[in-house]
Amino acid sequence: MSQEKVGKHKAVYITYAIKDQDGNVLEQMDMPVGYIHRAGSGIFEKVEDALEGRCIGDHVEITLSPAEGFGEHQPELTFTDDINNVPPEFRHLGAEVEFSNDNGETLMFKVTQIADGKLTVDGNHPMAGKTVVFNVTINAIRPADASEIAAGRPADSELTTLH
Repeated sequence: MSQEKVGKHKAVYITYAIKDQDGNVLEQMDMPVGYIHRAGSGIFEKVEDALEGRCIGDHVEITLSPAEGFGEHQPELTFTDDINNVPPEFRHLGAEVEFSNDNGETLMFKVTQIADGKLTVDGNHPMAGKTVVFNVTINAIRPADASEIAAGRPADSELTTLH
């Protein structure tokens, strides 16, 4: 019997670490998370391409530029205001607030700095503007069913968004 390989519409379970160019771990997932390969799961295209044809136990390292990964840092998504203009429940580092524009589009902003009576929120992804390295290990592969393919994720996966 041949070994199962990563391919279109396979449920793939991985563990991964995302590191910056200096090797610092920015995010790590030690419990396997699943996605459906080539089913619009939200995984970065370059990562998905690198996993194509791989087998259980394979380890893959993929470097993503900002354009291939989390995007360029957009200064227009960073705002600073007097802390007294901010509701008290948002006056701490890491607080998240959702803003909507006139078109009904929403974006999540995070409080990133508080200093000298000013508070700064940033709507950029924390890894925006960074070249990152994904270290991925394939833990399991199986055929996906039609409902999983439509959803882009395995039915048994708690994952809501996989980079």
